[in-house]
Amino acid sequence: MKQDYTSVKNIYIICGKTDMRKGIDGLATLIQDSFELDPYGDSIFLFSGWSKDRYKCLYFDGDGFAMLYKRLDNGKLQWPKDENEVRNLSQKELRWLLILNYG
Repeated sequence: MKQDYTSVKNIYIICGKTDMRKGIDGLATLIQDSFELDPYGDSIFLFSGWSKDRYKCLYFDGDGFAMLYKRLDNGKLQWPKDENEVRNLSQKELRWLLILNYG
């Protein structure tokens, strides 16, 4: 499945450490209950765990959820630490995250 994410309205990075064992339902519930955001909206949600060498990306495409899981071979992500915070990202920042490995 190839999806064009360049027209997505909102890109959210969920700061802090997320339990990476959570699947689609667990992450969608976290989005709704902890951050009072709509996981079914035109939004991408990004999560990272303890090791900061992997992330999950959750997106609702209109008929179901898509989840991308990426583990970096080298390097670590520079992930914001405040667990009670959600930040908006730009399309450019999303492309950096999906393409580049951070050292």
